[in-house]
Amino acid sequence: MIVCIAVVGHQNNPLYIQSFTEADDALKLHHIVHCSLDVVDERVNNPKKSGPMLNETFLGLLYPTENYKVYGYLTNTKVKFILVTTDLDVRDADVRNFFRRFHSAYLDAVSNPFHVPGKKITSKTFAERVSNIVKSVSFHTTG
Repeated sequence: MIVCIAVVGHQNNPLYIQSFTEADDALKLHHIVHCSLDVVDERVNNPKKSGPMLNETFLGLLYPTENYKVYGYLTNTKVKFILVTTDLDVRDADVRNFFRRFHSAYLDAVSNPFHVPGKKITSKTFAERVSNIVKSVSFHTTG
């Protein structure tokens, strides 16, 4: 189950963070997203040491915690998407598909002529679209 999705600007400023849990753990999820930015920076700045090629936007599993797994995606404009899930065995193909759909929704939101680049995304249409994407996603386990 997806518990949090975040959009972080190229200067590590939060542009959009949405929690999908009933519990009051928003601060904990913000902390997890913030910690994942260090891993993203490390992978982008040291591509030989860790995984993806320079032209690869999907960063894969950034790090697991006891209860969550954190995945990352980097756009061409250095905007980062962070996904926090409670599903511990998830196929990369499913996560890639989620990020593709989320990226499309993000592009539609920032293409709005009333959106100011670099500012928080406050579009209700974007929030609804993200909620629909999250509800429609079912990750298949690898095991």
